Amino acid sequence: PICLLASTILGGVGAIDPPAGEGMIEGLRGVVLTTPAADSLRRWHDLLGERPHVAGTPGDRVVISAIAGAFEGMGLETEVWWFEPLLARPISASLTIVSDDDPVEAPNAEPTGDSAPRRRRGVMPLAITEDELLNDPSTRHPDLSWGWNAYSASGVVEAGVVYANRGTREDFARLRELGVDCTGRIVLARYGGNYRGFKAKFAEEAGAAGLVVYTDPGDSGDDRGPVWPEGGWANATCIQRGSMLTLPYKGDPLTPGVPSLPGVPRLDPDEVGLPTIPIQPIGYAAATRIMAAMTGPTLAEVDGWDGLADWAGGLDVPYRLDGGDLRLRLEVQQERAPMPTANVLGTLRGAERPDELVIVGCHHDAWGFGAADPLAGTIVLMETARAFAVAAEHGLRPRRSVVFAAWGAEEFGIIGSSEWVEANRDRLGAHAVAYLNLDMAAMGTNFGASATPSLAAAVVEAAGLVPQPRGSEDADAGDAGDVTVASRWAGERGTAACGDLGGGSDHVGFLCHVGVPCVSLHAGGSRGTSYHSNYDTLTWYRSTVGDDYAGALMLARITAALATSLADRPVPPIDPTAIVEGLPARLDRLDVLATEAGLTLDASPLRAALAEATAACRDARSRIAEIEASGDAEAIDELVADLVRFERVWLDGEGLPGRTWFANTFAASDRDSGYGAVVLPLLAEAIRYRDQAALDRAVERYRVTIDRIRTAASAIGGSGG
Repeated sequence: PICLLASTILGGVGAIDPPAGEGMIEGLRGVVLTTPAADSLRRWHDLLGERPHVAGTPGDRVVISAIAGAFEGMGLETEVWWFEPLLARPISASLTIVSDDDPVEAPNAEPTGDSAPRRRRGVMPLAITEDELLNDPSTRHPDLSWGWNAYSASGVVEAGVVYANRGTREDFARLRELGVDCTGRIVLARYGGNYRGFKAKFAEEAGAAGLVVYTDPGDSGDDRGPVWPEGGWANATCIQRGSMLTLPYKGDPLTPGVPSLPGVPRLDPDEVGLPTIPIQPIGYAAATRIMAAMTGPTLAEVDGWDGLADWAGGLDVPYRLDGGDLRLRLEVQQERAPMPTANVLGTLRGAERPDELVIVGCHHDAWGFGAADPLAGTIVLMETARAFAVAAEHGLRPRRSVVFAAWGAEEFGIIGSSEWVEANRDRLGAHAVAYLNLDMAAMGTNFGASATPSLAAAVVEAAGLVPQPRGSEDADAGDAGDVTVASRWAGERGTAACGDLGGGSDHVGFLCHVGVPCVSLHAGGSRGTSYHSNYDTLTWYRSTVGDDYAGALMLARITAALATSLADRPVPPIDPTAIVEGLPARLDRLDVLATEAGLTLDASPLRAALAEATAACRDARSRIAEIEASGDAEAIDELVADLVRFERVWLDGEGLPGRTWFANTFAASDRDSGYGAVVLPLLAEAIRYRDQAALDRAVERYRVTIDRIRTAASAIGGSGG
């Protein structure tokens, strides 16, 4: 049935009118722009979203097989790249309130030392799974599990409770200032503000014995609007699952820097730095019960409470820091073991320069059905691949090879893509032109992108080739008249701007480890979230995001247009001036932050070096235009190689302090939040941690790097220097 459905998807070619103000677009770009179709995207969704497929499970293998079969059916060179990382599996879990009410015998009472039944007081079990819904039969699938956080420690903890807001480093510091001790207690924290794994890390550092993380209704629940199934927002039992890894590298926890393949030496799991306390996620119904049972002073009653005003969320009870006499019993049992999963790669070999690579990727693993995360991006990946396959059937191949990659085990810690990057480090360093990421991409019709600065103009150009679908602000369905995605994206600013790339998805290995320029494409606007929950089903997606697949179709067209520009132009649209021209303004902002932190940032050596590097980059841009216009094949070959090498100038073998795997000194994921981007991290992190010596060292390291930029820019186009 999977093969039959895949063959049905591959059978048709859609069509669109040319974008507003454009004549007919011909050739490869014309075919890949006009091939994507909404009904095809829907069928990809049916194919990949019909079962839960957590990495390493039987459902995961089914999805891997389906993607591989589809790539083969497209005529792509298909590779199923198996690897075996350390993953986790839930075995059992429970969370119970234990109060000082009248004693009752606990269920499943355990014998004490004298073999008498153990008696407990006021036992109130709390829900750790979502309600099953008549409106969505998928929520009753037997392969769905209770809420869990991968890599939690196993154990049983009974202790008092402390509320730690978002569980950020600053939040735990505030608790210490207020004299609230987390030692030996269970911390209650709400999602948001940082990557969930850091909540556990900072709780451990504060001496906590356990962690309970909940979804707050003020962030994504009934305070935002109607909840599922009446609306799209998280209902009171919706639970966010997710990994808790906070290692100083991405990929398999046991094989840093090398791929987790058979025969590779592995670290001892006990020495890696995995969580050491039990961790349990819950919904806001359970969190409300906990907060309501806490007996400490309310936030407004705490001395110095003014700094706690933003600690109150949307729970319909007073927020308190201390549980008083309240006690929770938390039990978590998980298995941690190497488990096989795979990346699936389909390659359309380039007609002239097959060694040069443009890579388009999205992960395929999920915490349940994954209709939104990841499949709202995976279906765009599949449809873009189909568009290029259709073009190839018509004899139209790009100059460079395009690799379509469905990554495994992203949800556990960006594992599959990082392992593949580590295995192909030299090849990517020499030949990768760009990586385009599509994780959870199509969640509405409001387009946005984050990108390495050198690719930002290419993203805007691609968005200008695609008509903007009508969103909720438009009166009628269909395309929004003569408006392109780029013009809607620019809005009243008049300029479409890409954001900074940092952490959170499969671009991290490419960008931060080997210095490949990257783009993350996305579209939002849907009214709701089912993030990492059992409600992330096709029913939820089609009800909340839309069953017309307008956003996914828009993104497939933009992805196809951008990939074509990068893979088929004689000289890929890489602007060597974009990074350096933005650096003075970034240094200005860092100077302000340094002063506020009581530090001195002497950026004069950097500004002087930047002036020379910027002039060299602008000269290089002129030479690029001249060589491209000349049509000299040999000169163009040398130029493209120079451009690819130029993008690696930010790599530093020393890496970032404390996390040498992050070799790109221009951009990195935020050390304490995980998701966010940090630009010029050597400077930014020295300022954040008020380290003057580290700041001075960072200035010198960046001066050397900027000198390398000047030298590399002078070499672009064969001028020497």
